[in-house]
Amino acid sequence: MDIPEPNLNPEIAPDQLPAEVQPELFRQPPPVPRTPWRLRDLGFFIAFMLFALLLCSFITFAGYEILRPVFGWHATLDSLRTNAFFNIAFQCLLYVIVLCYLYVLVVKYYRLPFWRGLGWQHLPVRRALKFAALGAALSFAIEFAPTLLPDKSKFPLQELFSSPSGAYALALFAVLIAPPMEEVLFRGMLFAYFERWVGLRFAIGGSALLFAALHIQEYQGAWNHALLILVVGLIFSVARGITGSLAPSILLHMSYNATQMIVLFFVSHHFRAMPGFAG
Repeated sequence: MDIPEPNLNPEIAPDQLPAEVQPELFRQPPPVPRTPWRLRDLGFFIAFMLFALLLCSFITFAGYEILRPVFGWHATLDSLRTNAFFNIAFQCLLYVIVLCYLYVLVVKYYRLPFWRGLGWQHLPVRRALKFAALGAALSFAIEFAPTLLPDKSKFPLQELFSSPSGAYALALFAVLIAPPMEEVLFRGMLFAYFERWVGLRFAIGGSALLFAALHIQEYQGAWNHALLILVVGLIFSVARGITGSLAPSILLHMSYNATQMIVLFFVSHHFRAMPGFAG
């Protein structure tokens, strides 16, 4: 059967045309993707991050002051620095804001699928399990790594484990929330910027260095721990660079943190015998 020619007569309404012709007339062309990962966009992101940090600090501190009389909370503002639940609330709020920004940047502005735009590629189950096992093995290797730099037994991160309930909350956060968000930021967006403008080697080293810098405050004074975090971040970045996918680094990170938390759970007698615990 011959397909009728498109209507060129303005006196005939489009909806009166044969059904075979109407879809072609009303079909919208797909949006043309913009060039992603431009340097000016990185500058905008850095400025946005500074704004987001200030905004999250204001919201969390103001929210605590408003809710303190309602729930009978007694912690002072100075002590919130080592309060696990307050820090988790701050981090989650920051992650939500950053995730929204990245979604708008990748999907709305660059016109790319969100996960594919950040480098995600699906992994077969068997390969995913291999990366999860590698993350667990990396965790044990780090535990037995020799001390190369000055270290100390107690550092700011340990102060967050001030109660069993806080430790459980931190463990869930460290396994389920922090790894995918940190990988999206460091091995997703920042890796893509560095790879495009400087090259793959710089993307691997630069993203690992920034990842370690993020954790410096947690390990202040424990410089050997900070060095090991740099090594871990470098391995995550190498996995991202070799595979060309964000998925391996997320699996490595989640498995690494999960193994750390499981070991800590047992050696601390279910998070009840750790430094800084009240009981």
